[in-house]
Amino acid sequence: MTEAEDRKPRSDEARSAFVPPAGTGVDGDMSTTSEFAIPEGLALHRPAGADSDTTSEFAVPHGLDVQAAPSAEQEGSAFTPPSTYSSKHAPSAFTPPSGIPVVSLTKDVPWQDRMRTMLRMPVAERPAPEPTQRGTDDSGPAVPRVLDLTLRIGELLLAGGEGAEDVEAAMFAVCRSYGLDRCEPNVTFTLLAISYQPSLVDDPVTASRTVRRRGTDYTRLAAVYQLVDDLSDDETAVSLEEAYRRLAEIRRNRHPYPGWALTGASGLLAGAASVLVGGDLIVFVAAALGAMLGDRLAWLCAGRGLPEFYQFTVAAMPPAAIGVALTIGHVDVKASAVITGGLFALLPGRALVAGVQDGLTGFYITASARLLEVMYFFVGIVAGVLLVLYFGVQLGARLNPDQALGASDDPVMMIGASMLLSLAFAVLLQQDRSTVMWVTLNGGVAWVVYGAMHYVGDISPVASTAAAAGLVGLFGQLLSRYQFASALPYTTAAIGPLLPGSATYFGLLAIAQNEVDEGLVSLSKAVALAMAIAIGVNLGSEISRMFLRIGSAEKRRAAKRTRGF
Repeated sequence: MTEAEDRKPRSDEARSAFVPPAGTGVDGDMSTTSEFAIPEGLALHRPAGADSDTTSEFAVPHGLDVQAAPSAEQEGSAFTPPSTYSSKHAPSAFTPPSGIPVVSLTKDVPWQDRMRTMLRMPVAERPAPEPTQRGTDDSGPAVPRVLDLTLRIGELLLAGGEGAEDVEAAMFAVCRSYGLDRCEPNVTFTLLAISYQPSLVDDPVTASRTVRRRGTDYTRLAAVYQLVDDLSDDETAVSLEEAYRRLAEIRRNRHPYPGWALTGASGLLAGAASVLVGGDLIVFVAAALGAMLGDRLAWLCAGRGLPEFYQFTVAAMPPAAIGVALTIGHVDVKASAVITGGLFALLPGRALVAGVQDGLTGFYITASARLLEVMYFFVGIVAGVLLVLYFGVQLGARLNPDQALGASDDPVMMIGASMLLSLAFAVLLQQDRSTVMWVTLNGGVAWVVYGAMHYVGDISPVASTAAAAGLVGLFGQLLSRYQFASALPYTTAAIGPLLPGSATYFGLLAIAQNEVDEGLVSLSKAVALAMAIAIGVNLGSEISRMFLRIGSAEKRRAAKRTRGF
């Protein structure tokens, strides 16, 4: 067999391997088939209504019955309870991987410290409150009413000038006293909000309240603190109805001092401040008259609905006008001391201390708003004084700033003037009569420290002011802990003698006499003194909280038993 004949049968065999199977076209349109093609004669069951021969690998095989899930809710939210969850048989609490730190919340410290400690902790690490329901049945507390009571108490505290952290601590204490532990209060300059979530699977309840009007009444502030203290005490059962009744009485209470007493207090404050900067009896009377006239004008503007900016502007004009008139009339008095004394009654020391305190405790939005409010008040005072000083200079008044620089050589008179200033400031703040004596003594101690450091020790006024303000904050915090009350009534009026009234006046006078550089330097000194006051008060308060323990639970229980509780 030849080689050609030997290759021919092999070609035929090769062609036979590619013969198309039955069912393909004879014309050879498809000469090859896929290896996944269904062989001829093999019948497969195809489901009814199937659109495609291919199925997903996740499809349920035919003939396997699977129970369908209940279609009560197709898409669940983050607050929808799982199908296996039961409120009657709730799972036990879990322990975080990092562990739960040991929290020491003894009852020997005031409720402010305990609530502040828990507010600075994460929500999951806060200890649960004791299972005590005040005035509620077994179904639990009335959450909306508790939140409303909490917001109303926080509104009075914030409107009274209390710091944001102290307001949050009071709101948190009210909620925990009625068993609401998973609550988050939030305080800004004009808005109060609180959110309560019973558990991780329940919908939260949120309420808010806006603070539109602010007033200065430390008697009302002390009464609110007394209410919160009674709510936080385990031995005092105060129901929701009783708490609402006491809160309504606090809101209806009239101010402890009439209008004529407030006007007289503003005059005494200005006169005492003028003595601190070297004034005599004539200067005292002139400064008092100017401050009382400015106070009445401010009341008139307030009755007409003018904003506080214009009230401060109008109130700053009469003292400056009296000082300029004495200078033009060639009266042998220190006119600069008259104007400086009038400025003391207008400087917003309370708002300044509260603003700096909010910034130091981390409430930057509220601190910015408070400091912006202080700046507007200060600009109003500047506008009123500059307007009068400008016309006085044009009329030929020769105001000498060096006249007010010399302080009196009699330390007893200086201490007496500082105590009188603190007393008048306390009356202006509508403080309770029982706290006036303490804040007066605190103001005298502050001036003794300042005078000893600045006049005797020749230390810079900023450092002396900071040290004296720190002592004021320390004593104020001790007194508030001993009385189980707010620290504001014991500190705000005591810093009155330290306010930078003379530095403010010197800066304004220099600007009015076209000495802008010297004026800006003096105003910068005033700002530094104001910041030293605020930081010193806050530092003294924090030191007393960290290292001192005044006021025990045993003493508080004994005090309540003597009152019949």
